[in-house]
Amino acid sequence: MNYLNIRTDNLLPTAKELNQLLADYHIYYQKLRNYHWNVTGKNFFDLHELFEKMYTDARTKIDEIAERILTLQYHPTSRYSKYLQMSALDEESPLQTDKDMITSILNDHKTLLKQMYKVLDTAKNAEDEGTIDLIAGYVSSLEKRSWMLNAWSKSTVDQLKEEIVLS
Repeated sequence: MNYLNIRTDNLLPTAKELNQLLADYHIYYQKLRNYHWNVTGKNFFDLHELFEKMYTDARTKIDEIAERILTLQYHPTSRYSKYLQMSALDEESPLQTDKDMITSILNDHKTLLKQMYKVLDTAKNAEDEGTIDLIAGYVSSLEKRSWMLNAWSKSTVDQLKEEIVLS
């Protein structure tokens, strides 16, 4: 039964790209758990709490992505071994500094955003507004989180671009 107001033969590319995003999010989620458990140093309290918020958010997105794939009438990938094969993200050692953890997360954000744009492109081609709406919200949220993490990693003397302020 086609309960969507979309030609379902156009949805396979979107479902495939969503499955790729699902695999990436699973590795990202586990990396955040790893960092949550293993962060040490003077930033422990702040980062321990932040990483928990981030992996909780990632867990929610994992479920939403899988449910969107199901809504499109395809099966989401559900084996961890397959996620490890598919994902563009790599597992990380727990033996990292807090700054290295943040750098790794920011690099993962670039990869996740790149995959989100691929999902958006295929969804636009299919006129799949539900997927576009879901992923566009993810893009905005991840860009903001990236800005905040990037600001955290800077020295207090680092400045933003000055052109607007000085004009």
